[in-house]
Amino acid sequence: MTEVLTERSARIVAARKLTRRPGRDDAGFFLAEGRQAVAEALADPAGVREVFATEAAAAAHQDLLAATPAPVRLVTEKAAASLSETVTPQGLVAVCALRDVPAAHLVAAPPRLSVALAELADPGNAGTVLRTADACGAGAVVFGAGSADPFGGKAVRSSAGSLFHVDVVRGADLASVLPQLRDAGVTVLAADGGGEVALDEIAASGRLAGPVLWLFGNEARGVPEGLAALADARVRIPMRGRAESLNLAAAAAICLYTTQLAQA
Repeated sequence: MTEVLTERSARIVAARKLTRRPGRDDAGFFLAEGRQAVAEALADPAGVREVFATEAAAAAHQDLLAATPAPVRLVTEKAAASLSETVTPQGLVAVCALRDVPAAHLVAAPPRLSVALAELADPGNAGTVLRTADACGAGAVVFGAGSADPFGGKAVRSSAGSLFHVDVVRGADLASVLPQLRDAGVTVLAADGGGEVALDEIAASGRLAGPVLWLFGNEARGVPEGLAALADARVRIPMRGRAESLNLAAAAAICLYTTQLAQA
């Protein structure tokens, strides 16, 4: 860590391309910023190509950086800021190999609990659902075609390291994958505010015992009608108050936590 890289250095210019999805897909790498994300990434050091750190960050995280076999390169504050999508860059960024797996992997060995996201738009929600799925013991999160990229900066940050704990499927053709999962014995449940069965009812019926996949839709439009028709049931969350609806992240947390309890 002798040379200090600037925002014009070739390595920084190349890494900056990873802040956009085409750049990530072309290179096969993404950026993970901050101690939590970098620490989780380094749990599998073979998946980390290099780490960039400002002098201040290198001093603050000396214990973490000393233990990694990945090259650690000092960068200027301006170079670190050019790799960050936050207002206050943390000065610590790892270049990580993309971790998505093919949908066929999920179909061949369905986990007891998994999540599918249809046309989810907000990368912050993508990361939050990843984090919630991880907390509730889910083995995979499937991002349908047209959904936000879970390897974008905001999604990675919102996942708080959980991106590295579950299998991630990107760009899946859910119209094809959902029937395959049902054929493999997975109960597919679509979260729907107007669903024909209530969450507490389906929990009492024993149908959450698993394997279960929860399907959540777009923040504004919900699950597309064609995909909802492929589910075993459309499930609503009973609400005793006067709220019109729950946002996607809250609904996912309730459904996944209820399933975790049923599978305990």
